[in-house]
Amino acid sequence: MSAKFAYRKHPLLLEINTVAWLFELSTRLGRTVFLGGVPDEEWDKIKTMGMDFVWLMGVWNRSQEGRKISLNSPEFRTQFNEILPQCSTEDIIGSCYSISSYGPDPLIGTWADLDHARAELNRRGIGLILDFVPNHTGIDHSWLSEHPEYYIQGSETDYQKDKQAFFTIQNQQKTLYIAHGRDPNFPPWTDTAQLNYFNPDVRTAMIERAKDISLHCDGLRCDMAMLVLNDVFQRVWGWTNLNNHYKMPPQEFWSQLITTIPNLIYMAEAYWDTEWTLQQLGFDFVYDKRLYDRLRNGPPHEVFLHLKADISYQNKLLRFIENHDEPRNITAFGPDRLPANTALFAGLPGLKLFFQGQMDGRRIRLPLQLRQSRAEKLDLVVASFYSLLLKVINDDIYHSGAWRLKEVYAHIDLTNNNLVAYLWKSEGESRFTLVNLSRVSSVGRVCFQDDVDEEFNYNLEEIFGKTTSTENGKIMAHPGLIFNLSAGEARIYKIKPII
Repeated sequence: MSAKFAYRKHPLLLEINTVAWLFELSTRLGRTVFLGGVPDEEWDKIKTMGMDFVWLMGVWNRSQEGRKISLNSPEFRTQFNEILPQCSTEDIIGSCYSISSYGPDPLIGTWADLDHARAELNRRGIGLILDFVPNHTGIDHSWLSEHPEYYIQGSETDYQKDKQAFFTIQNQQKTLYIAHGRDPNFPPWTDTAQLNYFNPDVRTAMIERAKDISLHCDGLRCDMAMLVLNDVFQRVWGWTNLNNHYKMPPQEFWSQLITTIPNLIYMAEAYWDTEWTLQQLGFDFVYDKRLYDRLRNGPPHEVFLHLKADISYQNKLLRFIENHDEPRNITAFGPDRLPANTALFAGLPGLKLFFQGQMDGRRIRLPLQLRQSRAEKLDLVVASFYSLLLKVINDDIYHSGAWRLKEVYAHIDLTNNNLVAYLWKSEGESRFTLVNLSRVSSVGRVCFQDDVDEEFNYNLEEIFGKTTSTENGKIMAHPGLIFNLSAGEARIYKIKPII
């Protein structure tokens, strides 16, 4: 068995909507591009960004029955036409999380194309991450006819009570009522069929699928990973005939999988305070949705409190301010808040996810069922900001240094609570990030008593504003330096002793 892919501490991940990316390339180059035909310069661009991983999202065979739902839904059609006026049938491809089988979708190519993409990434020191969708399959998966016992089944009464939650299949002249996959906080995903994780044969079958995938990638991004935890599964599905046939397994599925295939990088999409549990089950990185929610909707001081968590926990968090499930961050936060939110998240410990188009300032969130949106122009201001930021966070200090959250004290008012600060330190040199997460100018005082030698003066070079100053080590230590930031402003300082 091969060794686990080697990567830097606190790595960077680029998520690519694979079909949309290939369609863009095909349009630009005037020829059909599959993964095996992506030009070298496209892989080189990713290397230049300093990415440690690429997640090629949505490479598996889409359910064609699921696609029909997208084609025939008036609600979907209205949404699609807003995003892509005069949307054609060919533009509607169906969701990549309604999977008919774990083989490459014809839209992205073949196994050889996928392996070529991995080889190109690996040659540049970048690991390939692929989707693993444990909770459900598409509604035309072969298991529905071959192994209907793999799925959660309700009664006719259950079906009549909630026809949106179930669909029917015929098996040996008998009608079966198969549950759609679901997050219990939202309506069912009607293009999916819910697997029964208390059936040991399901676990065995899904581990075999993961083994197949593992031959073609360096890691798995595990969709809605918390849904197959034993206690969660019991809460969501215990009311069906589940307990009449199967009991809760003694082991968690994720422990079984990760023990069986230990040489992969495991990333979990997870919510509901299950992050710590999934880390303990062996995941290398787990979504930090709480940070996203607090950045978007909470007071800045809640972000500070969130970042006080133990560093061993934070090191295994997957941070993001945008992905395929969320609005584009420039839309969600507004352009005026983009510098502060982006600079804050990008330099944190753990894995940082950047989404295709994020660095270009795109504003349209592309539904998974579409291969393209209406055209958007490159936002030169946003692109310039990200270009500089990526250079900064690829410095070794962000991957081998020690991270510390910094307290921002009051100066002349209480607007210091709007400011969040942290520092990376390595071999006498430091990088200091300070952001204003509010919509008003804010001022605060930061002490560097644990970060400087009081016998030296220090050079402070601010990266975005391109300003420099010289500060006395004793003053920096105590009472500290006063910072006044405008609304949404971000500053990153290189701090070096003058010897």
